[in-house]
Amino acid sequence: MYVSIRIKGHLDLSWQEWLEGLQIKHERDGTSLLIGTLRDQSALHGVLKKIGHLSLPLLSLESSERPQNEG
Repeated sequence: MYVSIRIKGHLDLSWQEWLEGLQIKHERDGTSLLIGTLRDQSALHGVLKKIGHLSLPLLSLESSERPQNEG
């Protein structure tokens, strides 16, 4: 499953591996966008739990079978 998660604040890029390999992109508005592919819902819940432990506000979450730019 492809996910796009937006959180408040900028995460250090070294956390990508800890977050199941999701790519971290820093946005100009002070948010971080975590994007990439996760194996299943269980992996998604694990990532969300890790974000919760960091006390970072979750701003949005989108998931799909494939990235939106793919047809």
